[in-house]
Amino acid sequence: MQTIKAESWEHLMGLLFHQSWADPLKRFRSPYVYRGLADVQYPLTTTLNRLGESHLEKHLLRNFIKYSKVTSHGRSIWNWLALAQHHGLPTRLLDWTYSPLVALHFSVADFNKFDRDGVIWAVNYVDAMRFLPDQLKVIIEKEGSHVFTADMLEGEVDSLSDLENLKKDVFGLFFEPPSIDERIVNQYALFSMMSNPNITINDWAFEVGVECFKILIPTSLKWEIRDKLDQSNINERVLFPGLDGLAIWLKRHYLDIRGPEARSEGDAQ
Repeated sequence: MQTIKAESWEHLMGLLFHQSWADPLKRFRSPYVYRGLADVQYPLTTTLNRLGESHLEKHLLRNFIKYSKVTSHGRSIWNWLALAQHHGLPTRLLDWTYSPLVALHFSVADFNKFDRDGVIWAVNYVDAMRFLPDQLKVIIEKEGSHVFTADMLEGEVDSLSDLENLKKDVFGLFFEPPSIDERIVNQYALFSMMSNPNITINDWAFEVGVECFKILIPTSLKWEIRDKLDQSNINERVLFPGLDGLAIWLKRHYLDIRGPEARSEGDAQ
């Protein structure tokens, strides 16, 4: 697992769009997905990993479906799993984004953690297809895609236990959730999912040789990155549409980091 330290804003932009040229298409189409974390020490664990009780997964999901009073998601377990993850239920899913700038936002979103380095994980989701079970390879190749939708998965696998039994070896896959709300759309979001919920995607990727790397975001760059992302309209106001996102963005926008002796009434913008 290669870790590259960003030395400047300009250097960082080059790292974020690493290998984005797709020669067969003659276009810039990156094969990587990204996940940004405010602290480089944070592992790539799911909420289910952190719960430490993976055997409870089916019970959590069954009762989420039972009590949610949502009728628009049909019978697909994958739609329900995405909805549950979106609303904070512990699941085996892990959030990623196609946008390196959205991932960068999350690495500098919490100014209370500006005293520690952040990190962006990048995993080649196209390369990860090599390790899919044959049944799923057929589906994704027929579709001409690199990631699954809930409908594509439903055609072959209709339960979590079926997923686990598709292949003896552990495998990971990526799938796009339905457009549940503006947050999913604006964050350009997708999920990773492991066939064994106890295995983290980084451990698996390292073990089998899926292309991946980490970008270290040093503390010295965090405020510059944060301010330039805000100016580029990559912030909570856009990524979390609604009053909560607006309030978080405004709280940071008007935070004066200079100290009380340097402040004046006319500084606010």
